[in-house]
Amino acid sequence: MLKKLKGYMMPLAMTTGALLYQQVGALSFLVPHLIFSMLLLTYVKLSWKELHFSKLHLWLLLIQFAGSLLVYLLLRQVNPIIAQGVMICILAPTGTAAVVITGMLKGNVASLTAYSLASNLMVAVLAPVLFSFIGVNHELPFFISFIDIGKRVFFLLVTPLIIAYFLNKFMPNTSTVLKKYTGISFYLWSVALVIVSGKTVYFIVNQPESNALIEIMIATGALFACILQFLTGRKLGRMYGDTVAGGQGLGQKNTVLAIWMAQMYLNPISSIGPGAYVLWQNLFNSWQVWRQRKNI
Repeated sequence: MLKKLKGYMMPLAMTTGALLYQQVGALSFLVPHLIFSMLLLTYVKLSWKELHFSKLHLWLLLIQFAGSLLVYLLLRQVNPIIAQGVMICILAPTGTAAVVITGMLKGNVASLTAYSLASNLMVAVLAPVLFSFIGVNHELPFFISFIDIGKRVFFLLVTPLIIAYFLNKFMPNTSTVLKKYTGISFYLWSVALVIVSGKTVYFIVNQPESNALIEIMIATGALFACILQFLTGRKLGRMYGDTVAGGQGLGQKNTVLAIWMAQMYLNPISSIGPGAYVLWQNLFNSWQVWRQRKNI
């Protein structure tokens, strides 16, 4: 029953959030805690000896950061909100579920895990810099804005890694217990998706009709960003004999984190970008898994 329910969890979570958008907003304070818990349960499973970084990972990191900056600078000429919405879809780190999809597609799970870790660490360091320049609080001095954003993002993305390493190294019994419950992260993700979907719908509903075109353009930009990142990642991965991990590493995003960051540090309407990206990447992943099973 649970296995069947998992297949429908994403649309159920998004639909629930959309229907209860006026209520779930009060739970938005839970989102960073849910993300923290998901990352901790993901990192505690890491086998540090199997983590190996390659030139492919460096190329993917470069595209992730430079690509997000380039897209923002280009689209800012059209509309700064559209630029933020598409930019965050590229800057966002690899999603925690990417490891699962990579395994289902018979890809290199160890390579994807290494890139996911590097991707999160890069965002923890560089996102505060970008948000301090392009965020909504331009009236704050850069250093104050950087410190304020940095301590929140860095704590959220890096502290779970430090705790997981400490548990594996010095408290193996506790680590073993946590590893038994790593499946809970899927349900934590679902709860977080309900909340951020509801908050995104709230922003859409409360926007004037004049913003409808901007919202459509953000969602369309997210679609193009999704396609380009999956295809670019797979093409680069093929060059290094790591096609699946390359595609999933660059294309599959931690959209819950991206929506939260957009709502916290950018124009809230920009969260429509990663909100739409949830749909686009899951449609693409569903097609990939279907094709893989068909060929077995």
